[in-house]
Parts: sequence; C-alpha cells; structure tokens
Amino acid sequence: MLADAHVSHNVVVPTARTEGLAPEVDAEPVTQPGLEAVPETRKRRRDLAVAGDRWIARVLRGGAVLSGGMFVVSLGLEALPSSEDVHVTIDLLRKGAASLLLVTPVARLAVAGALLGLKGEWRYTVIAAGVLGLLAIAVGAGIQA
Repeated sequence: MLADAHVSHNVVVPTARTEGLAPEVDAEPVTQPGLEAVPETRKRRRDLAVAGDRWIARVLRGGAVLSGGMFVVSLGLEALPSSEDVHVTIDLLRKGAASLLLVTPVARLAVAGALLGLKGEWRYTVIAAGVLGLLAIAVGAGIQA
C-alpha cells in the first residue's frame, strides 16, 4: 500500500489511489542528532559571504593569471631574432605584467568595498574607500614628483 504513495522529504504523502489507506506519518523532518537547523537569515548571509569571496578570488586569480601569461609571452618572445620591435614588445609586456600584479590587490580592495556596501556594512565600505583615496593621492603625488 505504501508503494503507491509519493515520498517527499521523508514524509509519506498519500495519493488519490491510497487516500485513507496509508497510515498516519509524523510530519516532523528526520534530522541527525546533535545538529540543529540553520535559520534562513544566517544561511542567506553565509551564501552572500561565499558569493563575495568568490568574486574576490576571481579578481585575484584573474590578475595573477593575466600577469603570469604576460610574463610567459615575454619569455617566449626572447626566442625571436633580436630587433627593436621585439625588445620594445618584451619591455612593454614585462612592465604591464608587473603593473598588473601591483594593481590586482587594489582591485580586490575595490571589489571588497563594493560588496560590503551592498551588504550594508557601511563602516568597512568607508574604510575601503578611504584606503583607495589615500592610494590615489600617493600615486598622484608620485606622478607629479
């Protein structure tokens, strides 16, 4: 008789054919002893935090991969016959890769600040913006010197 019933989340739900034939089943879900259910708000916050961590990881990984790729290409260009164009290209690739390595943590700070702002963590967003502002002032002062 129970074979004709739908089973959903460890609760037997009688179908039209077995209406009244299936014994009453306690509707309480089966859980492991010692484990409590996580409230939905905490679960949602954790999911948002994990998503934010993924974005930060993507920024850092992307910067490292692009920079490494530029260094590898510049090393590959060393095998070409010597010419002015090759030397200029190698120099540009290496300087670009080094610059990208320096800019990647700054981009991570910007992404983290934006994600914290979206979560409503305004104090940390202001701190991230302040650090980015100080970096901009330092770079501006360095360029003009």
